[in-house]
Amino acid sequence: MEEIKVRVNDYGNSRNLVMLYFDPVSGKRVTKSTGTTDPGEAERFAGEWEKQLRSGLYQAPSKTTWQQFRERYEKEHLATLAPGTQITAGVSLDTLERGLNPDRLIKLTTAVLSQFSAKLRQQGMKDTTLARTLRHIKAALRWAERVGLMPKAPKIDIPKRVKGQTMMRGRPITGEEFDRMIEAVSKVRPHDSAAWVRYLTGLWLSGLRLAESLKLSWEPDAPFSIDLTGRRPVFRIYGEAQKSGRDQLLPMTPDFVQWLEKTFPDKDNRQGRVFELLNLKNGQPLITRGVGEVVSEIGQTAGVVVNKADDKYATAHDLRRSFGTRWAPRVKPATLQLLMRHADIGTTMKYYVAQDAADVADELWAGFGPKDDNKGQIYNKPYNTCPVQGENEIETADDTSTEPDISQRDKEKMRERGFEPRPLSGLDPKSSASANSATLAHNWYIVDGRS
Repeated sequence: MEEIKVRVNDYGNSRNLVMLYFDPVSGKRVTKSTGTTDPGEAERFAGEWEKQLRSGLYQAPSKTTWQQFRERYEKEHLATLAPGTQITAGVSLDTLERGLNPDRLIKLTTAVLSQFSAKLRQQGMKDTTLARTLRHIKAALRWAERVGLMPKAPKIDIPKRVKGQTMMRGRPITGEEFDRMIEAVSKVRPHDSAAWVRYLTGLWLSGLRLAESLKLSWEPDAPFSIDLTGRRPVFRIYGEAQKSGRDQLLPMTPDFVQWLEKTFPDKDNRQGRVFELLNLKNGQPLITRGVGEVVSEIGQTAGVVVNKADDKYATAHDLRRSFGTRWAPRVKPATLQLLMRHADIGTTMKYYVAQDAADVADELWAGFGPKDDNKGQIYNKPYNTCPVQGENEIETADDTSTEPDISQRDKEKMRERGFEPRPLSGLDPKSSASANSATLAHNWYIVDGRS
């Protein structure tokens, strides 16, 4: 509000002097009485009022219409954002128009928008959709405040995740569920099933977003292309083709590279888009929405439910989630963040790195002493950190040896320390005394005088 300049006018006839300024947005004159006929006092009041106006302490009502605001917002701000953001922001503002039909921007107060939010929730809008809608509205009104279209943007409370709930609307699908989806392709797309099997497999192995996968090309100058010329194959991505808007070279996972080479062995045929999915009625490439609907139909036909509460079936994004889940145990979180191209590592940790209890248990038991081929871990041996065997011993029916089963690695370590093995005559190898790791260690000869 730096453009505001307050001046004092004298209308004569012993009237109180009047302060006035011109609204920088509407251009209309705004007046206010000083309450005095003293020119000095009036100038002092005018100076204080001008200071309040410029600092924002005084909030004059704005006359900007909703239509004027929206036209400027779309032309001056939304046009600079990604196409996907423009669409979702436009849908959010449309929702506001249908729900409130505001004629003036200034009528969008904190109380009005709180009631609007409650109304949408009562109508059955999901919290995730409501949160996205309100975020776009909040961003738009904050822009209006920054450019002076309204004195102060209203406060908008964004729905937060309830404790114990997840904001993930789907989930990673299992290998068995993926196989069911592949089997269901012929039922949903009987006339071009081979192309859809290739597409689903490509999504499963690459981790690409749906829109990105449809842009994936063999052409080197395409916005999203495959580059096999370097030491390692990479995706060559220009900012216009991905969510972050950044140019990027992204390593491909080995299994996806092997699948590409096997599926497209003839280099001369590696032209155009990698995945050609056509509308069977007109022969034109399917748009993103159409492809997503087909994948969802395949998931439903296969009976792969990813959200029981919402009765939601597997989608293309659930295949991406599966990619992240499969690679999470194999790579560091920072590497997974790069593969998934998440802006925030928190997204990677929250949605994709969680492993179920069985995976964690397998990892814990993997290094817990020697293994039996049939029954896994047997009991404690020298040089591991298990408790003494006698406390929680697992006996095996065929354990009839007269010596404890010490691994070759343990024997080599004992020899490095100057010990040689000796028979354990007259000892029961299953007794807690002879099975104790300390006892086992002493059942070795000491050589060369070393202890």
